[in-house]
Amino acid sequence: MKLQEYEFWFVVGSQSLYGPGVLETVDRRAAEMAETMNASGVLPCRLVYNLTAKTPEEITAVMRQANFDDRCAGVVTWMHTFSPSKMWIDGLRDLQKPFCHLATQYNRQIPDREIDMDFMNLNQAAHGDREHGFIGARLRLPRKVIAGYWQDASTQDRLGSWMRTAVGAAVSRGLKVLRFGDNMRYVAVTEGDKVEAQIKLGWQVNTWPVGLMKDYVDAVSDADVDALMKEYAEKYDMATDDLASVRYQAKEELAMRRLLTEQGCSAFTNTFEDLYGLEQLPGLASQRLMEDGYGYGAEGDWKTSALTAVVKAMGEGKGGGTAFMEDYTYDLTQGEECSLGAHMLEVCPTIAAGKPRIEVHPLGIGGKAAPARLVFEGHEGPAIVLSLIDMGGRMRLLCQDIECIKPIYEMPNLPVARVMWRGKPDLLTGVEAWITAGGAHHTVLSYDVTAEQMEDWARIMGMEFVHIDAETTIPALERQLALSDLMWKLR
Repeated sequence: MKLQEYEFWFVVGSQSLYGPGVLETVDRRAAEMAETMNASGVLPCRLVYNLTAKTPEEITAVMRQANFDDRCAGVVTWMHTFSPSKMWIDGLRDLQKPFCHLATQYNRQIPDREIDMDFMNLNQAAHGDREHGFIGARLRLPRKVIAGYWQDASTQDRLGSWMRTAVGAAVSRGLKVLRFGDNMRYVAVTEGDKVEAQIKLGWQVNTWPVGLMKDYVDAVSDADVDALMKEYAEKYDMATDDLASVRYQAKEELAMRRLLTEQGCSAFTNTFEDLYGLEQLPGLASQRLMEDGYGYGAEGDWKTSALTAVVKAMGEGKGGGTAFMEDYTYDLTQGEECSLGAHMLEVCPTIAAGKPRIEVHPLGIGGKAAPARLVFEGHEGPAIVLSLIDMGGRMRLLCQDIECIKPIYEMPNLPVARVMWRGKPDLLTGVEAWITAGGAHHTVLSYDVTAEQMEDWARIMGMEFVHIDAETTIPALERQLALSDLMWKLR
């Protein structure tokens, strides 16, 4: 439950020019606003009123404190009165946490009879927020600007959505990925600069030998396997008589969970090309770990693994689900085109439409025993698919809006979890756009996180963002990519 670990500091801007009476009112109102928004139940994290900042020294001090407070996932600012923005230069330049500028005002309406110069001196948000906005633009800060009345659910929802994004940034900067072996041989898109990923995104990506996992598997007790088998039987439909295969997956789950815990890792990878000493490729075991919030990437795909963990943290508690995914094949019936997403074993059951079934089937590759896996259909609804690729010198985050549908075929002989969707703006244009932008075959599919949140996350992390949506055209995308190449070369 990562969201409960974080809070956001509410820093309100003013100056000493207005006298103690005005500043006391600003302080009282700011505290009231934070508590009211917290009480609404819309915000996923607590908004903590910190102070009304009146001097450059106060501003710089609070920003530096935010940097070193592990609970603080970001800073939300608002200018109740006029706060000269030169006071904010050093503090904002020092700030290393995500930054949101909430452009609001205490009063909803202009009081017709009561408005006078005292009111005008106190309520200068329209004035102060523009001054504050200038310095954010002048400093070229990655920031989120949200305009709206603070008591409106729509404004609180946007602020809460950004909070989830900022938590994703905090999770990213402390993320460790455990790789069992290397990536699949000769594959390009799963490669990447792990040093640059740690510099830019905070990801520590390191390798542990598969033989070590075998030692941990061998050390799992029968009693622990029995307890986990009972949990499997209660949570899923046991649609196999091959309980020995299921028990081996339980051993792999317990072994990997212990290794991940010991190493402090929130994401992992493996590959069917490196299963030295293991009897099966982890299938059910990997799905179970993803269900608990771990990130995963097949064939050694550490970028997708880490991104899965980040997106899962951002979508915590939403209920739609987030999963490692792969495009497999298309149905090209004219006017009804759609894509079938799946993987040979590892799709997270958080996206299941019904109760998953445990089945055992031969894998056909890897040369190991038939592994147990969860089989299910993904549920209907709007979602996004994400691909993180290394463009050489920068990362590109590719996001496509999709609509997941009930599979149009039963596919009784396909023993894997599967999802079917129609991509925006349509399947064929979406495929052309995805390929033009260099999108990978491995993706993260999420019903819980929006394209806007991922664009905000990319901005915080300092990476390129490409969005394929209902308005996308290939000529416009090609122009965007060409301009983006030029812009990033100048950075």
